[in-house]
Amino acid sequence: MADRFAVGDVIRLKKKHPCGSSQWEVLRVGADFRLKCMGCQHQVMVPRRLVEKNVREVLPAKS
Repeated sequence: MADRFAVGDVIRLKKKHPCGSSQWEVLRVGADFRLKCMGCQHQVMVPRRLVEKNVREVLPAKS
């Protein structure tokens, strides 16, 4: 099965970050994802299961 996520993709999650943004840039893909908030640039590590459950939309990386 092809992976839905790649480094550089921007994803939109169900819940907003406290800064008000719901868009996150994918910095690392694996068992855990490193995501960077597009609003305040805060970085978090999130388990793959939670990302896959809460993603609304995937915007591919700009080439």
